[in-house]
Parts: sequence; structure tokens; C-alpha cells
Amino acid sequence: MLPPFIRIFLVASALVALFATNGSAQTRRYRNEPVYAAQIADVPLQPFSLDRQTPRLASPMQVAYYTPRTVPRVQTVDQDEDNFQSSSRFESSGSHPMVHGDRAVLRHGIAYAPSNAPDRVKNAIWAVNSICGRPYIWGGGHGSFHDRGYDCSGTVSYALHYAGALNQPLPSGELTRFGERGHGRWMTIYSRHGHTFAVIAGLRLDTTDFRRGGDVGPSWHTDGRDTGGFEARHPAKL
Repeated sequence: MLPPFIRIFLVASALVALFATNGSAQTRRYRNEPVYAAQIADVPLQPFSLDRQTPRLASPMQVAYYTPRTVPRVQTVDQDEDNFQSSSRFESSGSHPMVHGDRAVLRHGIAYAPSNAPDRVKNAIWAVNSICGRPYIWGGGHGSFHDRGYDCSGTVSYALHYAGALNQPLPSGELTRFGERGHGRWMTIYSRHGHTFAVIAGLRLDTTDFRRGGDVGPSWHTDGRDTGGFEARHPAKL
């Protein structure tokens, strides 16, 4: 049998190795998906306001799809949001918050558009800010881009509309054929029959919140999600 002091040393060494491994795994969690290159459409836009009490303009058609509640593995994102924010330069001009650089940043649920992004991307981000916090409603955002609540495809359609890439809402199944195949430089739409979400300037736009669980309505997220089984598409030149 080993002397007591040797047994204590071996146990302590094992605990230190375990904590180091967990810390490394936690650090790897905060890395972002790559941003790629892409294309344009010219459609008239409806006005938006950051007033979250905007009345809906029409009742939704029941054409959206159920959002799966199973929580898949989470992809890594670039770096810890708080650390990223502390080193960023923010500008806020009413409903047009902006941060310098190529990547959007999330502060208190509001996305700050990156200064280097095209105006179409900035407009999409700022417009989506106006509907964040509205409830998840199956079929919401399909009778009109403006509704009291949204489902997954209604949310993504809203963002695409304000990016000048869509003139009417689409269900998730049709979004699998939207635009061009592959990842975009600024916007990527991930769709399958049953769910759709988007990554815009590094932030995930989704109605699924893995931290809170379930369908929560339009929200920005800094964490990624498994894209297995999804079709990646992007608007022309974006």
C-alpha cells in the first residue's frame, strides 16, 4: 500500500488535470462560425419601428412549421460576449445601434450592426431588433411581415425582407430553395422541413433558445447550433 502522502499527491494531481481539461473545453465553446462570401434583390420594404407594440396588419396564414424541441449539440462561437464587448467601440443612434468592425454584437438583447456590413445587412439587423421579444406564434409573420408574434420562418422572412431579398414570407420548406446555395459573407439561412434559422454578421437569429428551452419567439443568440440536416442558403451578394 502507498504511503498516505503519496496517495494525497496523486488525487490532487488528478483533480488539477480534470479542471484544466474542463476549462479548455469551455474556452473552445466561444468561437464563431466562419463568415463567407456572396449576392441582391430589389424589393420594396415596409416601414418598421422599434415600438414593440406595433399592431399586426393582417391575420397570419397557417403555413408555418413546428420547431423541434430537441436540443442538439451547440457549435462554437468566436469568443466570450462580455470580453468582445469590452474591447468594442459602440455607437447608438436611436434605432440604429452600431459597433465598429465586421461582426454584430449583442447587448441586453439588442444587436449592434457592424459598421463594415452592407446597408442591407444593417437594415435587417435593426429591423429584427424591433420584433425581438415578441412571442412565438405558429404561423406568425406569414399573413403580413408585421404581426404580434412570429414563428421560425416568419422571423427569418422578416429579416430577409428588410435585407431587400424577399417580398413575401416563406415557410421553412420553401426557404430550403431560397437564394443561392451555400454560406453567405454576411447572411446564411439554414433551413429544413420543420425549422429555419439564420446567422447574420455572426449572431444567430432563431426562435429556439437552448438556454431557456423551447420556442421563445424572435431572438438574437451568441451561441451556435448544429447545422446537420439543414440546407445552407444565402441572399445574392450577401
